[in-house]
Amino acid sequence: MKLFLWLAASMAFAGIAFGADGPRISFTKSFPGSDPAYMATTVDKDGAVTYRETKDEEPETFKLEPEMVQAIFDLADKLDHFKRPLESGLKVARTGDKTFRWENGTETREVKFNYSLDENAKLLQDWFERVSESERAMMNLRRAIRFDKLGVNDAVLRVDTAWSQKRLVGREQFLPLLDRVAKNEGFVNLARDRAARLAAELRGTGKAVE
Repeated sequence: MKLFLWLAASMAFAGIAFGADGPRISFTKSFPGSDPAYMATTVDKDGAVTYRETKDEEPETFKLEPEMVQAIFDLADKLDHFKRPLESGLKVARTGDKTFRWENGTETREVKFNYSLDENAKLLQDWFERVSESERAMMNLRRAIRFDKLGVNDAVLRVDTAWSQKRLVGREQFLPLLDRVAKNEGFVNLARDRAARLAAELRGTGKAVE
């Protein structure tokens, strides 16, 4: 019996370890003078995402929608998991040092570039740019709620604009903040109404939460 339990525990641990070593795609961009000057994002196959704007800070974490995860990993497949160069070789302005990285267990591979003509590389980079735009909008909204009541409407509008332009990812992470704005009479009515409507749209219900 003890041997059986030990084997079961070992198998469970192995499963956890395997999951932890599952496929992961990372993107980093360093572009001093831009905003942000640095960004690093990782997307795991299960949808777990981390985002940071400095190398030593605690990352923002959230879950990415399954269809978006699939799109990202499909693009990585088309790019042969970064086995080949992506740099265009053209004499173009510097747009930041960029790196795609593939990790799957002990398998790691990365490719660095400034500007690529590969359409799949452009699409993959755009997904990571969406993550950055979404997280910056989320951090801005969280900061406004805590420290700048008069700025909350503009912060909600920024999220709303990203949503209407189909640039918003990780929708679930916005819901607690939007609900907080919608239910708090300390914020202006315009911000509360917009937050309630947007939360309903993100939930796909069309109705605000009571």
